Amino acid sequence: MSQQAAESSPRQPILIHDPTLRDGHHAVRHQLGRDQLRAYAAAADAARVPVVEVGHGNGLGASSLQAGRALLSDEAMLSVVRDALTTTKLGVFMLPGWGTTESIRLAVSYDVDLVRIGTHCTESDLAERHLGLLRDAGVDAHGVLLMSHMASPERLAEECARLVEFGATGVGILDSSGHYLPQDVSTRIAAIRSAVSVPVIFHGHNNLGMAVANSIAAAEAGATILDACARGFGAGAGNTQLEVLVPVLERLGYDTGIDLYRLLDAADIAARELMPAPPTIDSIGVVSGLAGVFSGFKNRVLDVAAREGVDPRDVFFELGRLQAVAGQEDLIEDVALALRAGSTGQRERTASHV
Repeated sequence: MSQQAAESSPRQPILIHDPTLRDGHHAVRHQLGRDQLRAYAAAADAARVPVVEVGHGNGLGASSLQAGRALLSDEAMLSVVRDALTTTKLGVFMLPGWGTTESIRLAVSYDVDLVRIGTHCTESDLAERHLGLLRDAGVDAHGVLLMSHMASPERLAEECARLVEFGATGVGILDSSGHYLPQDVSTRIAAIRSAVSVPVIFHGHNNLGMAVANSIAAAEAGATILDACARGFGAGAGNTQLEVLVPVLERLGYDTGIDLYRLLDAADIAARELMPAPPTIDSIGVVSGLAGVFSGFKNRVLDVAAREGVDPRDVFFELGRLQAVAGQEDLIEDVALALRAGSTGQRERTASHV
């Protein structure tokens, strides 16, 4: 959309969904405390951010030895953020297998406004029971597909249509590994848009520096819900940077309804209170994106690779070859041990590998 077209056409609304207090947990090993949650939630509320999502990085019920123990329980996180919000909606995320129907009932008891159910990109059937429960409870429910680069646009459209049948009021895709380029996003969002009548969602990661550009491509292809985090706070190289995305959208003629100055204030609070340092696209982040591996594996890969004396880049490329997904963290150790034993060849270290 050109600047001239943006000025002459009606402003198209885009709903911003902010998972800073959920996806950001990956970057600090799920150790955010009450005061940190409260401070950011209140600042986002003041900025009129439409939805703030809170929880363990892997969602409801995921605090565990395998995925990482959170400092606070789900109940504590929900309580603190619920109390801090006045107009902003409270959202939560759940992956079936980590969370259960009891997890959903817990969230509903704290008056959550929106529940997102995530599944692997070809396994939308796993969300049927949970979306049905939310539909019956009258709670807004989204269905989102993780590791979406592993499926074709047509398959993603089919899976999203099934999520709508199950009761989803919004559907979309997560670029869980930061693997996409804008054209990849455009073709997938357009396919989904043509298959469903509910709002379409895009959630980007920044491993290849494309998160904002990919989010704009999603909007131009018909997505009306975009995810973004303050300072890009999130797994690995981070998420789409919220305080950058919003003004770019506004310049292009989209209406987010967010107060820019207060949004910038919220981002400053996030940088000061939530994170040791803002996410950067380091070498591991680039390799994770090229390999198409879940960004949340970063800390675990670094820990295991250091312990076993292997190159973490080789671990990531091997995990990509195996098409590892969230929930398969145990594979990280298996791969590192195989590399140490010399039973797995080193991966090609070029973009052509993927």
